[in-house]
Amino acid sequence: MGKIVSLPEGVAELVHDGDTVALEGFTHLIPFAAGHEIIRQGRRGLTLVRMTPDLIYDQLIGAGCASKLIFSWGGNPGVGSLHRFRDALRNGWPVPLEIEEHSHAGMANRYVAGASGLPFAVLRGYAGTDLPTHTDTISTVTCPFTGEELAAVAAINPDVTIVHAQQADRAGNVQLWGITGVQKEAVLAAKRSLVTVEEIVDELVPMPGGVVLPSWAVDRVAVAPGGAAPSYAHGYYDRDNAAYRAWDAISRDRAAFTEWLRELGVEA
Repeated sequence: MGKIVSLPEGVAELVHDGDTVALEGFTHLIPFAAGHEIIRQGRRGLTLVRMTPDLIYDQLIGAGCASKLIFSWGGNPGVGSLHRFRDALRNGWPVPLEIEEHSHAGMANRYVAGASGLPFAVLRGYAGTDLPTHTDTISTVTCPFTGEELAAVAAINPDVTIVHAQQADRAGNVQLWGITGVQKEAVLAAKRSLVTVEEIVDELVPMPGGVVLPSWAVDRVAVAPGGAAPSYAHGYYDRDNAAYRAWDAISRDRAAFTEWLRELGVEA
């Protein structure tokens, strides 16, 4: 477990057409390099899962990799909409896209249930929304102790979860720190997992607020310096705000996006 491989090897081994794939990371440590490798390898029919899909999912959707998106919020943070996402949803370009929408709390609880080996999670939520009428994975349960009716969400167990972290040691143990989201839960809920890291170190030095993913929880580790850019990696590099702004113009225009794909190494 926690075998160290190249990024192309890791994606080729773990990500298959038709898989349910979660690429998680909150604000920083977003696994852009891995997402770009999925695009280069031409994966198709993916169900993409992410609490807050942003640029990387806009790119995956625009490249035709996705047939479904499970999410709780989508946008270009601080800039505006995801235009490739909107084009796929409205116009079916380049392929039609199905969506399944949740709240943030609902998505987080789905990961927790999946990581815990439970079939569903219970929470107080969704009151006053119409999401339960449109989403099959939201239901209700009655508390056996109080009789209170609560929201229930089905567990989610991705075929593969991909996250980015700062460091791994040579045994495949991983540590990430800074602002973290549901990376740990998403990895533990998945059937397979790939972690890209900034560097391999001889020993992981405990960091304040650090999250450790032990090698037994990780299938493959790939070294990808700068693998979270244009998001940031705490302690390594800053967020590239200009890239987020530039993406708005690229994603608005199919021709500009197609040219971006060519620059990425993909013949659209």
